Amino acid sequence: MKIYDTKTAPTPRRVRIFLAEKNIPMEYVQVDLQKGENLSIEMRAKNPIGKIPILELDDGTCISESDAICQYFEALQPEPYLFGETPLQKAQIAMWSRQVEFYLFMQIGMCFQHTTGYFKDRMNPIKEYGIDAGINASKFLNVLNRQLEKSQFVAGDTFSIADITTMCSIDFGRVVDVRMKDQHSALHEWYKRVSVRPSAKA
Repeated sequence: MKIYDTKTAPTPRRVRIFLAEKNIPMEYVQVDLQKGENLSIEMRAKNPIGKIPILELDDGTCISESDAICQYFEALQPEPYLFGETPLQKAQIAMWSRQVEFYLFMQIGMCFQHTTGYFKDRMNPIKEYGIDAGINASKFLNVLNRQLEKSQFVAGDTFSIADITTMCSIDFGRVVDVRMKDQHSALHEWYKRVSVRPSAKA
């Protein structure tokens, strides 16, 4: 099996970190997003919406969406549990993963797409929308800081997919100046802990 990947993009990075945490080796095939390689006929045959990453199994079956790819490997190799072990853990991790995805990761993505013009050859960037998305992302950092004042990790006492998405979001946020502030002391402490994990370099 192999994964079609873009080393510089935040979404594929989530999968690389996830697999590194589980110590699952993988062949990665690099796809140049800026050149639009992901939009080729060949790549659209693997994922009709032309997004990366894509997991291609040995029989040619393709799975896209980073969360779906991670869920697949969690089912194959549950430990260490990154989507939770108990019903409560599973629910809490799913809840926080969804909130981080919607209110931080996607908002930073929209800010990037609509304010930088990186994909202006294939979309109509609306700068005001991008600016507003960046403001929304910054506000959600306050929510995360309050959560981390009472919890070691984003979704509880164990490292999970919610932490992976949050870390990738914060790192990507620097590109559009969505950053942790001095008052986010708990978030800063959490970031120091997770960013030194070996998987963070994946």
